[in-house]
Amino acid sequence: MATKIIVDPVTRIEGHLRIEATLNGSEITEAYSSGTLFRGIELILNGRAPEDAGLFAQRICGVCTYAHYEAATWAVENALGIHPPKNARIARNILKGAQMVQDHLVHFYQLAGLDWVDIVSALKADPKKTMDLAYAHTKTPYNASLARFEEVKSRLNNFVKSGQLGPFAGGYWGNPSYKLPPEGNLLIASHYLDNLNVLRIPAQIIAILGAKDPHPQTCVVGGISSIADIINPQRMDDILFRIGKITDFVNNAYIPDLLTAAEFYKEEAVQGIGGGLKNYLSYGAFPQTDDENPDDYFLMRGVIFDRNLGKVHGLDEKKITEFVTHSWYKYPDEKVGLNPSVGITDPDYTGLNKDGSLKEDEKYSWLKSPRYENKAMEVGPLARTLVAYAKGNKTIKSLVDYVLKTSGLPVTALFSTLGRTAARGIEAKYVADALESWTLELIKNAAVDRTSWTKYDMPSKEITGIGLDEAPRGALGHWVRIKNKRITHYQIVVPSTWNASPRDAFNNPGAYEASLVGVKLANASEPLEILRTVHSFDPCLACAVHIIDPKTNEIKKYKIC
Repeated sequence: MATKIIVDPVTRIEGHLRIEATLNGSEITEAYSSGTLFRGIELILNGRAPEDAGLFAQRICGVCTYAHYEAATWAVENALGIHPPKNARIARNILKGAQMVQDHLVHFYQLAGLDWVDIVSALKADPKKTMDLAYAHTKTPYNASLARFEEVKSRLNNFVKSGQLGPFAGGYWGNPSYKLPPEGNLLIASHYLDNLNVLRIPAQIIAILGAKDPHPQTCVVGGISSIADIINPQRMDDILFRIGKITDFVNNAYIPDLLTAAEFYKEEAVQGIGGGLKNYLSYGAFPQTDDENPDDYFLMRGVIFDRNLGKVHGLDEKKITEFVTHSWYKYPDEKVGLNPSVGITDPDYTGLNKDGSLKEDEKYSWLKSPRYENKAMEVGPLARTLVAYAKGNKTIKSLVDYVLKTSGLPVTALFSTLGRTAARGIEAKYVADALESWTLELIKNAAVDRTSWTKYDMPSKEITGIGLDEAPRGALGHWVRIKNKRITHYQIVVPSTWNASPRDAFNNPGAYEASLVGVKLANASEPLEILRTVHSFDPCLACAVHIIDPKTNEIKKYKIC
């Protein structure tokens, strides 16, 4: 007999997500992903000055703010046919790189880590054996000492004795799906606590270059606002010092912890649990040339179909469409997808059943269904890593091969929940290692050229632009139409819209939905495996959904006095 499980809301994410799964015995046979609040930022942007697009767009989220800021700025620059000077290009790369590494760190430890780490089990750990494990994958383990592990164990024990578990409350502690030994749990738990301090460091870099965090403000259409204030010896030294702190933690805590987890969760990766879709999409990011040629991006652009790593297809943005067949929006023909350049944001909320279950074959999400060549695609660190690996990027290939060899896993293990998690760590190291060279390049270039902005004139005639970028969670696109120096049309397709999308006109499931099929639950009353798989995508529903009144269908209005 089939059993339905509803996880609503999915916690430890940004925004509101609902997962409904059908079980046959212990195995998930069908899953539905629902974003449960409305997105309206595109409507807010209509009528605004194009130069303000980035400042408004980054408010779509409190996590991947700079990615939206940059993508919106790129879209307007694309419409104008201009490129920022070298100093601005490099400074932007440092800003986004700091945010990407920060995001990956908070994902592994604070958001997804507790799906792999049994906090209560850590109370049984032997601190001496934990020390041995700390040295298993690095010669210089981060903040590792017998005293440190005894202290962390004592702190966790006090949490449990007090009955006030704080961030660890509500966990499925003792679930059979936890595989790490007590010492592995204690080791990663100690880095969970360390990371709370480390996370401030990339935020400080963003504040130095961007004036503040999480919503920086020095990126402007044409470049950056003030090179004299930003690029000086003291600030650059401050940034380089902090980059050293970040790379130390990534190299001596994050990567070793991933390898430790891979050792004990190897079986799930070999079986391909949570692999889901077979198609991957990356827009690419971090321009390395002043003409912003996507072929030279640091994170590479490309499309992979059917997990064929022997062929990476070029990207054609005209092949991107969004369907609303199962989304709470209206289209002239809901069986036909629209390219975002002509996309429509017309809310049409029809709700769920009274018992909270889905209305079969009807609308069930505030997320649209983006597709490429009418195919559902996975976006994010795994997609980017696979594209780079398949294209022969030497650094990425070396990192991936090292992780696979050390873990004793085949390449096919990448197509799994563990593989998706590992790809994020590999990318964090790849980007963190580049931050120093970018900063040194900025110092060198600024010494001979102080240009930070490209002059332009905003025309009155209609112009259109597109900003295809990569947020930490995946492919991010902003489409803009401008006339009479005002925005007349704006559409955003964010990573979580790709991954968390509902079914389309062809009944193809989105990435979350596909990844859950075949997942087995050790205990149906504790859907740990559902959380582990969904969290591996790092859901950020705030980017994809915002607020609407379900009774009046009115987009909420706010007035600041």
